[in-house]
Amino acid sequence: MTGKTTTLTLIRHGETDWNRVKRIQGHTDIPLSAEGEHQAVRLGARVAREVAAQGHVFDQVLTSDLQRAVQTAEPVAKACGLPLLRTANLRERHYGAFETRTPDDIQAQFPQDYVRWQTRDPDFTIPGGESTRGFYTRITDFVRQLVRDYEGQHLALVAHGGVLDCCYRLATGLDLSAPRSYPLLNASVNRIAFDGEHWQVLSWGDVTHLDDAVRDEINDKPAEGNSTDRVDPRVV
Repeated sequence: MTGKTTTLTLIRHGETDWNRVKRIQGHTDIPLSAEGEHQAVRLGARVAREVAAQGHVFDQVLTSDLQRAVQTAEPVAKACGLPLLRTANLRERHYGAFETRTPDDIQAQFPQDYVRWQTRDPDFTIPGGESTRGFYTRITDFVRQLVRDYEGQHLALVAHGGVLDCCYRLATGLDLSAPRSYPLLNASVNRIAFDGEHWQVLSWGDVTHLDDAVRDEINDKPAEGNSTDRVDPRVV
């Protein structure tokens, strides 16, 4: 790497009750479940151990302003003795009319839009919401601004599955229409870095601080005889 390297530790919020039933969250402000609260505590304890061992972990802790992210971020900021910076720029994709509904509900009530959603067309705009491309642009523009503003620092960003997905694609160059093969785990620790010229994934999907198995909304496999798959229904 050349120049000052800026490191981003990306943390997905803990589990919510809507995660468990595959209900679309988006900008809907859902709190953590009891399990998600437990995950946040374990995450904070991990960071506290790292601070005790290293003396310093993060220079800034930023979070989406949605409560499931804030609840996850609070133990991290407390362990570091840092203020928690909240921003709407780190919100999940806006799912518009799809929010509060399960994929099956969406298929029944918005059949044509559901089909478009499943094609992975980056320019399909959900009624009342964002397109994948618009969401990706919103997130990556903000991330690029952060690495300019905090050059050479180590930032913790607590956000959402879709936000982590955008950052992974930014760091690897993976096309927006390509299906996902990497995990986006609740309360996971994921690190990428920028050296002023190039992005690099340093580590991904680390949940060694959690004491229970963590589920992932990896793409459902196509049903037999069906050439299409379902987009990640709960990374939302």
